[in-house]
Amino acid sequence: MKNSGGGSIINLSSIYGLVGAPDIPPYHASKGAVRLMSKTDALLYAKDHIRVNSVHPGYVWTPLVEALGEEAEEGPAAFRERLDRLHPIGHIGQPEDIAYGILYLASDESKFVTGSELVIDGGYTAR
Repeated sequence: MKNSGGGSIINLSSIYGLVGAPDIPPYHASKGAVRLMSKTDALLYAKDHIRVNSVHPGYVWTPLVEALGEEAEEGPAAFRERLDRLHPIGHIGQPEDIAYGILYLASDESKFVTGSELVIDGGYTAR
């Protein structure tokens, strides 16, 4: 990137790199580390016109989450409804919601964005 005049590094973290939860401390610590590494790298590489940002997805409906719903005592439909209710926007995220944020950070549209945290969580962390 340095030799080609710059670029964009996008590190994937999680909302749990921003807020705590009473489970899986190593996961939360690792996501917090990604957040701080991104900020440090943004400062280190700015002179080379390399932008570094982190993306913090919230709950996203993926095959893994869907499988958890299949195993949930409440059943898959109730599981999905419960996850939807956690979000002020009214529904869980879709993979493309995260992809659009990453595309923005990868594009020249974000040429003045570095050291930032893009939270894509349907308002979950705003509660």
